[in-house]
Amino acid sequence: MRGDLDSEQMRRFGREVADWIAAYLEEVGEKPVLPAVRPGELLARLPGSAPEQGEAMEEILEDFRRTVLPAVTHWNHPRFHGYFSISGSGPGILGEMLTAALNVNGMLWQTCPAATELELTVLGWLRQWLGLPEGFFGIIYDTASISTFHALACAREEADPDVRRLGHRLPMVLYVSEQAHSSVEKAAIALGIGQANVRKIPVDGEFRMRAEVLEEAIRKDAAAGLKPFCVVATVGTTSTTSIDPLPAIAGICREHGLWLHVDAAYGGAAAVAEEYRYVLDGVELADSIVVNPHKWLFTPIDLSAFYTRKPDTLRRAFSLVADYLRTDADAVAVNYMDYGLQLGRRFRSLKLWFVMRYFGREGVAAILRNHIRWAQDFASWVRETPTFEVVAPVPFSLVCFRYRGPDEENRKLLAAINAEGSTFLSHTILNGRFVLRMAVGNVRTTAADVRRTWDCVLSASRRLLPNRGR
Repeated sequence: MRGDLDSEQMRRFGREVADWIAAYLEEVGEKPVLPAVRPGELLARLPGSAPEQGEAMEEILEDFRRTVLPAVTHWNHPRFHGYFSISGSGPGILGEMLTAALNVNGMLWQTCPAATELELTVLGWLRQWLGLPEGFFGIIYDTASISTFHALACAREEADPDVRRLGHRLPMVLYVSEQAHSSVEKAAIALGIGQANVRKIPVDGEFRMRAEVLEEAIRKDAAAGLKPFCVVATVGTTSTTSIDPLPAIAGICREHGLWLHVDAAYGGAAAVAEEYRYVLDGVELADSIVVNPHKWLFTPIDLSAFYTRKPDTLRRAFSLVADYLRTDADAVAVNYMDYGLQLGRRFRSLKLWFVMRYFGREGVAAILRNHIRWAQDFASWVRETPTFEVVAPVPFSLVCFRYRGPDEENRKLLAAINAEGSTFLSHTILNGRFVLRMAVGNVRTTAADVRRTWDCVLSASRRLLPNRGR
C-alpha cells in the first residue's frame, strides 16, 4: 500500500513546484494568453478512468506540464485584459500554499481559532483601508455571487422574520440596475424571489441607475400590494464600471424601509487610494457591501469580503446549530458557520493577510493608481484615432470602446485580436451595440503592456479592415 509523500519527497517535489511557479510567473508574459485548443481536445487526451495503481510524482508533474498546461488560459498574463483582469501575486500564492498545507476547517472558533481570528483581523484592516464605518461586520465567502446571495437572504429576513419558518407569504420585489451583475438575478431565483419579481431599473447616459425611476417603481409596487424589500446598487458595473448614485438610492431605501446592498466587488477596491474614496460615498448608509480582493487586490481567486451593519440579521437568517457542533466557547467566540449557508470553511484569510502585509496600503494604492492612469492613456489613444470610439465613461481601469463600424466588424476584430495571442480582450453589449472591453488589473502589467495591447488592436484593424478610412 502506497503511503503519503515522506518528508524528503515533499521537500524535493515542493522545491520543484516552487521553482516552476517562480519561472512561470516570470515568463507567463511570453506565452499566448489563450490556449490553441478546441472544445473536447484535452478531454480526449485524458484517460477515461483513474489509475488502479499509484503513479510516480515525476510522471504526474510531467503530465501537468505536457498535457494540462497547454489548455490553460493564462489569467496571470500581464496582457490578460478581459472581463475584470485579475492576478495572484507572489505573497498571495505563498499564503495559498500554506492554507493547503494546514488544511483546516474554520467552521467553528474551536475547529481553528487562527482561521476565525485572522479573518476578523484582516477584514477589520480591509474595512479601514476602504473607509467603511466600524460598525460593519465582515465575513469571507468565495465569490461576490455568494456574497450577494447572503445579502438578499438578509434583506428577506429583515422584511419578513417568519419567512425562514413559513416561506414567502407575499411576493417580494427586488430592484436592480439594468447593468447589475447576473448573479443578483440568480440569487433571486435561488431564494425563491422569482425573476418576475426582479425590477430592472433603467440607466442614464453614463449607465447609472436612475434614482427617480427606482422610487417610482417602489411606490407603484407597494400600491399594488406587493412587498418591496431590497435594492442592489453597484460600484463598478460589470459591463462599464459605472457607479450608481448611492446617496440618492440610500435615501430612497431609508424612506421605504428597504435593505440596500452595494455590489462593489470590483470598484470598491479603488477606495484603498484615498483620492478615490469618493466612489464609496453613501455606502455608510448601506446595509451590506461586497468587495472582492481576488479581483483588484492581487489575491488568488477565490476570496470575497462581505460586510453588513446587521450581523444579527445575517446570523438569524442562517444559524442552525446541531448538537454535535455546540462548544463551550459558543457564548464568547465568533462561529462563522452561523453567518452563512456553508459549514466547511477554508482558511482564505491567510492569503489576504500575506498580500496586505507585503504590499501595505500605500503599495496597493500605488499599483491601483497606475492601472487607472494606464486605462486613461488607452482611452485617450482610442479617442485620438478617428476609426475608433470610447463608448462609456472610464472611472476605473476598464475601457469600453469599439471600431466605428457594424457589429460584425467589431466581432471579427475581437476574434482577430485574441487569436494573435499576445493579448486578450472581452466584450459586452451597450445600447444594442457590440463593444470591446479592455481591463487593467494585473499586478505585473506595465505601461508597455497596455501600449502593446493598443498596438495589437490597431494592427488587427488595419489587417482585417484595410479598406476603411483611417
